Amino acid sequence: MKSALDDVLSWLCRLDAQLPPKVELKARWLLMDTLGCVMAGRLAPPVQQLETVLGKSDPGSFRLLDGPGLSNSGAAWMLGMAACWDEACEGHAGAHGRPGVAALAALLPLSSQLTMGQFLRAFVVGYEVGARAGASLRIKPGMHVDGNWPALGAAAAVAHALGLNAAGIEQAVHIAACQLPLSLYLPIRSGDTARNTFLGHAAALGQSAAFAAASGICAPGTSIDEYARVGLNREGLEIDRSHRFHILDAYFKPYAAVRHVHYGALAALQLKPEVDLESITAISLSVYEEATVYCANRAPQTPLQAQFSLSFGVAAMLRWSRLDPTVYRDPKFQDPLMRRLEALVEVTVDRELTHAAQRSATLTIASNGTTVQQQVSAVHGDAAMPFTQAALIEKFVSYCAACALQPQARATANQILTLPRDEKFDTLWAGIASMRSPVASMIFDQVRRNSGAT
Repeated sequence: MKSALDDVLSWLCRLDAQLPPKVELKARWLLMDTLGCVMAGRLAPPVQQLETVLGKSDPGSFRLLDGPGLSNSGAAWMLGMAACWDEACEGHAGAHGRPGVAALAALLPLSSQLTMGQFLRAFVVGYEVGARAGASLRIKPGMHVDGNWPALGAAAAVAHALGLNAAGIEQAVHIAACQLPLSLYLPIRSGDTARNTFLGHAAALGQSAAFAAASGICAPGTSIDEYARVGLNREGLEIDRSHRFHILDAYFKPYAAVRHVHYGALAALQLKPEVDLESITAISLSVYEEATVYCANRAPQTPLQAQFSLSFGVAAMLRWSRLDPTVYRDPKFQDPLMRRLEALVEVTVDRELTHAAQRSATLTIASNGTTVQQQVSAVHGDAAMPFTQAALIEKFVSYCAACALQPQARATANQILTLPRDEKFDTLWAGIASMRSPVASMIFDQVRRNSGAT
């Protein structure tokens, strides 16, 4: 009997001639959204410094805007790190993580060898493997998904791009499964940015596994099951073998925070006109249990802690009516009123929502002797409230604003959506290069000078 993974890969490889239109469009949306997150994230000083260090110690031919030339693996590290820096990238509820970021970070450095159609097909293969792996390999308490199963999707994507058949792609996935790390949630609790390296590591691991499979290296066909037993101390769930595209369930984020934070944050935005912030005496957030496990950080002192904080998301939205990268920077980040509001938030678990596996939140605020309440069961990006293409373009343009010229950024967004399948991906890179902003060039020049790079 064929394994579930073998069955899924055989099905996907038979679709190589052309992806269904809805699937291709969703893949283009994910590419655009992730690139926008990369453009914003790579302006963070640690990401700039990583890019500079990699350019000196591990140079190569991949170059993004005014950055240095990077090797394939170095580029995968940088792209994965930049994409998740502001916690605004895609995700998949069924996978409990983001199958797309690592697959794209692994694929983009190889894209000059591909047509747009080849790139999109390889990405979809990677996404489908990653989403199924995430649903199967539910991590243990104390772990974080980003450095874990996303490497399996990255391996599948790169293996497909290298021209491997279904059996070869499966070997790449199993090679990666033999060496998946046990990535910790600990840096998020402490606020240390080591966590932002997890997806870059997953992308680079996926790359190396695919190169190994293309070279004839092999791995046991039971590697994923064995990883579940040894690494997670339990049996993995059955991998979904249905011929259903999980990529269609991918969501996009309107806010720069973990998805679990979005429901309470939107409720806060909707209640804000009804309350006097200075007079608020109590705030209660009732939410499903998973949100409280991953986002329990209180009084966050670093942006990373705040991105994983239910209470901060509510307070920031009440104070600023927005939850984007600007709220994680001073003076907004340490604003006294926002900090007072955050301290007032009491978080409780809604057992009914948890039992029903439903993502929802109810926010109750007491102010001036009155109480108001708002329940939110869907946010933009959920199936019940899908993002529009126009909204995704605006998000891309806004996230590129600090490092790119707006007209060129808008033109690049449209190019991502319309570039013919048989045209070289290099055409898109030319469009991205045209976005180069003089301000961003000055920033990177300064970083290179400070690091001694030439």
